[in-house]
Amino acid sequence: MEFPPCPASLKQIQHFLKIAQEHDSRDIVVAYWSRLYALQVALKLTTQQPEETKLLLAIMDWLETVKKEQSENEAITNEVAAQAHMENYALKLFLYADKHDREGNFGKNVVKAFYSAGVIYDVLQTYGELTEEAIHNRKYAKWKAAYIHNCLKNGEVPISGPMKDEEEGDDNDESNIDNNTMGSNQITPEDGPTNEFNEAAGGDDNSNDAATEENENPAPSQAPPTVEEVLNNPSKLPSPPVEEEKPGGFEPFVPPATPHPVYTPITPVANIQITPEQMITAQKYCKYAGSALNYDDVKTAIVNLQKALKLLTTGQDD
Repeated sequence: MEFPPCPASLKQIQHFLKIAQEHDSRDIVVAYWSRLYALQVALKLTTQQPEETKLLLAIMDWLETVKKEQSENEAITNEVAAQAHMENYALKLFLYADKHDREGNFGKNVVKAFYSAGVIYDVLQTYGELTEEAIHNRKYAKWKAAYIHNCLKNGEVPISGPMKDEEEGDDNDESNIDNNTMGSNQITPEDGPTNEFNEAAGGDDNSNDAATEENENPAPSQAPPTVEEVLNNPSKLPSPPVEEEKPGGFEPFVPPATPHPVYTPITPVANIQITPEQMITAQKYCKYAGSALNYDDVKTAIVNLQKALKLLTTGQDD
């Protein structure tokens, strides 16, 4: 689907539209939630100018269509599954970029991975407030993307890993990275990583940018309805996800020498009744633990498994 160009008044959503366009054929879940978040941000910014309304209506129509087509995809229809999918995807990008950065393997594919991870961490705000780990990873990813990009642009050799002044970086550092550079084929490494990570890093950008592409379809003779009119029709806009407390998290910067947490035996509560909400939370803890083990993060896996066990045996949640 071709989208109308993004007007300058909605420039803040271009990063999210770009990520969505890159993942239309790679990961429909990432594309869906990135556009939904872009829409939510745009609705707060719009002045209901015709060009703004035209873009927002196109996004709404796309979201409605995809939600129907993907009705059996839990990561589209279920907020818990969606949150886990998006967090795992953002973490995969982040750890991939962080690993290569710390090994001194700098390149535009690493910049792209850091940049994409930072934007997807923004999208995770759809589900509520970010965890401290997510906030740290988001800020670090944006800073690293801008830092490595500027070093490569100026012919300098970047410094691996974090630096003392990294916390002074701006959360909007990605604006310092030229959109044309980030969206060009130059990002794709000729001798790059596996296809999985190359795709996750957004290496293949042969398709047109949804945020800047000219709309070739003729304008309808009848003026489009205002955003306010559309919002009065609930069927036009997918329901926003319910804000939920996010358990667990990942700590990719924990030094290898950090000791694993000591297991403390838990005394089960007799005749405990677990509510459906507590069961869902326990399942989320287990999912986080499984994902952490995929990235050799044993400490996080243990912490989340302990939280799940405590919740199921005592009904108490940290």
